Amino acid sequence: MGHISMLFLACIYGDIMQIDTTGASGDTAKQDKLTVKGVAASKKLAEVDLARMEKYKSIITKVGRAKQMDPAVIAGIISRESRAGATLEDGWGDYGNGFGLMQVDKRWHTPLGAWNSEEHVRQGTEILIGIIEEIKTKFPQWTQNQCFKGGISAYNKGVKNVHTYEHMDEHTTGGDYANDVVARAQWFKRKGY
Repeated sequence: MGHISMLFLACIYGDIMQIDTTGASGDTAKQDKLTVKGVAASKKLAEVDLARMEKYKSIITKVGRAKQMDPAVIAGIISRESRAGATLEDGWGDYGNGFGLMQVDKRWHTPLGAWNSEEHVRQGTEILIGIIEEIKTKFPQWTQNQCFKGGISAYNKGVKNVHTYEHMDEHTTGGDYANDVVARAQWFKRKGY
């Protein structure tokens, strides 16, 4: 039974645990007044979000299974985008442009469902998957894991702003989006996501 359940949780986009990461920038770490940066800061930020994230774990796992996306990556994005809902006001963030746990941008998409619903998490995950596919097309020479990380970066600032693997985060919020999300996702993976 354990083998079968792991099969259903397979992520076809890459292995988050095998992706290199430098973690959170000093700017991102300052959100929680942390004195550390890098992977250590990302882990601390994720840890602060864990209790809130647990409320959404069943939704995250269900959507992850259905979409063959690692639930830990969904959790990492939710942690980064909305601190598992803590930064939202009536479900909105980013000056009223981002909706829900995964901050679906109303300027580019029509938000679906309630801000903390399965429908919303499914939409955010589908947007991420579409972006990963665009990165694969843009960078056919990249490995699967490089495309996975590039897609995470582009979830924040768009495919057009990803130019090289080494500098994929230079146009992202905090200059660290993919690196921070990857580090948070790796931490959530170790916590059973």
